[in-house]
Amino acid sequence: MRIAIAGGTGTLGGHVAAELTARGHEVRVLSRSSREFPVDLTTGSGLERALAGCAAVVDASNATSAKRAEQVLVQGSRRLLAAELVAGVDHHVCISIVGCERVPFGYYRVKMRQEELVHQGSVPYSLVRATQFHELAAMALAAAGKWRVLPIPPMRLQTVAAAEVARAVADVAADPSPVGQLQVAGPEVSTAAGLARTWKEVTGRAALLVPVPLPGKIGRVLREGGLTTDHPDVRGTTTFADWLRATLH
Repeated sequence: MRIAIAGGTGTLGGHVAAELTARGHEVRVLSRSSREFPVDLTTGSGLERALAGCAAVVDASNATSAKRAEQVLVQGSRRLLAAELVAGVDHHVCISIVGCERVPFGYYRVKMRQEELVHQGSVPYSLVRATQFHELAAMALAAAGKWRVLPIPPMRLQTVAAAEVARAVADVAADPSPVGQLQVAGPEVSTAAGLARTWKEVTGRAALLVPVPLPGKIGRVLREGGLTTDHPDVRGTTTFADWLRATLH
């Protein structure tokens, strides 16, 4: 099967591309830096050629700032779905976030608008929602740890290895029948402080944990575990501690 991956060089997209390639699928990696299929979702440049003959498209695109997220995830999804319709793509796989509808925060609102576009579109779709990646947690802790101080908000998280999410995404993308919605989550729920202590123990880094309050509705939702789920469709098996140890060897 020929499958295109928008954002195929990112944290998740790279794993999805590797997983589908290993399974024998013809994978097209779409990104602005792609040598073979350069695509810019903010303009639509390259989409027609990149999607020609594709049976499925995985949208693993991302953006760091809220303004760019709107351009890439919302406007970009609109362009991507329109190009898929013209190309005759049978299956659109959108990557989103567990609990994004519960957190009144800019980026999560953008993800909800992206989901709405997919729901309203004419291309058959699957929506794969995942909890935060181990990679993201480790990156944030390492960046703060350079100053030997870890600002810790009171929140509950259920981090998961991107590679495990990628396997679930590959299963969905390779199936010609859309699944509707699928939730993928990590094997355990932890507090941000718990993740920080694990990071310190495994890496041997010295850093002071400093509590940072989260006021208002956002704080309440995150403290109550708004970004976690008790009953995921797919539960990862690699804990944050085990993933960290594996990355250090």
